[in-house]
Amino acid sequence: MNKLQEKDLKYIWHPCSQMKDYETFPPIIIKKGEGVFLYDTDENRYLDAVSSWWVNLFGHSNERINKALYNQSQKLEHVIFANFSHEKAIELAENIINITPDRLKKVFFSDNGSSSIEVALKLSFQYHQQTGKTKKKKFLAIKDAYHGETIGALSVGDIELYNKIYKPILLDTIKVDGPDCYRCKYNKDRKNCNAQCFEDIQRVVIEKHEEISGIIIEPIVQCASGMKIYSPNYLKKLRKLCDEYDINLIADEIAVGFGRTGKMFACEHAHISPDIMCLSKGLTAGYLPLSLTLMSDKIYDAFYDDYNKMKAFLHSHSYSGNALGCSVACETLKIFKEENILENNIHKSNKLKEKIEDILPYIPHLGEYRQIGMIGAIELVKNKETKEGFDFRKRVGYNIYKIALKKGVLLRPLGNIIYFMPPYVINEEEMDLMVNTARDSIIEYFKNN
Repeated sequence: MNKLQEKDLKYIWHPCSQMKDYETFPPIIIKKGEGVFLYDTDENRYLDAVSSWWVNLFGHSNERINKALYNQSQKLEHVIFANFSHEKAIELAENIINITPDRLKKVFFSDNGSSSIEVALKLSFQYHQQTGKTKKKKFLAIKDAYHGETIGALSVGDIELYNKIYKPILLDTIKVDGPDCYRCKYNKDRKNCNAQCFEDIQRVVIEKHEEISGIIIEPIVQCASGMKIYSPNYLKKLRKLCDEYDINLIADEIAVGFGRTGKMFACEHAHISPDIMCLSKGLTAGYLPLSLTLMSDKIYDAFYDDYNKMKAFLHSHSYSGNALGCSVACETLKIFKEENILENNIHKSNKLKEKIEDILPYIPHLGEYRQIGMIGAIELVKNKETKEGFDFRKRVGYNIYKIALKKGVLLRPLGNIIYFMPPYVINEEEMDLMVNTARDSIIEYFKNN
């Protein structure tokens, strides 16, 4: 362990970690990043196959974004966002409204994904209180969903690893079975899927609609629960159900937005528009914390009144509308347009699929490979017939991740799922390195265990 690692462990508590692990597996100190690669202080190189927790779209130290950030820093770094504004926030708001689904007309700024979710929940609740539907105080969410780590966000999430200990202080939320195509109980041959699993949520909504303020969902892909990809038909039915019972549809596009699923926004696969949409992660291409909560005029208009009537949305963050973050986000949207990112990603997505399908025959304990756009996931199972997964205490994915790091690829797992979410600038040679290292690391683990 070097001096920097010793100081790190003396002072820092890392996220999503059991710090005792660091006694034998100390933190890797990164000195620089370039393209899809990270370089540590010993000059070891790691291909960032997970885009540093899904945020980095155009590679580390991107020249265009570096320049935009530098130029903005010479003019304005930040200004209070109550009663003040600035050019880059206005530019970003206009551009994001122009490319998001039609119902969305207004933008509220915050500074991370979880905060964006909190804003959405508060907006939905207050909207119904101010429009006479005062019984609508609860939220409905999908089991196994993930929406963030703050109290409200954890309340609508359902991954026990994150929220079990906090259940006594979480909001009372309605949870229903969601789509799980790999283990579908309605359509086992997986042909002619019409989202028959929607019956679960439909039944609950019909029964409890008078108390439901909003339904929150990750469109098309439930990411943290294992990159579960589901049918757009589910979203179409959900949009219709929400309209029927005056329930706000909240789309958490924090992880799946900005081209990750092959569309700019995942809702586009179903041709629907939510009432509220949450955005972050790729918004600034991995550079700075920034998030947006977009809403329809229906939501916005319910808050528009004289101040003394107390309909205002009194929610704020010190760094709301940060000028540096907005400048980077504006450049991110320009890169999408000027460099034809979505069109180019079609080819890259197909190449990625070809390369991974080539290695699948060599993968022991392969349950399923699933992919949409630039998201690919290999699910490893203990029993292929029953689809039973490995006990999480075996830490199968984590141990494969450690092997892959030694081979120069960062493959941070989701339990038993080894997934690929690389920056969009990845080339074919780099894909080969990523995919082949994943294959070799999985084989090596099962050979020795």
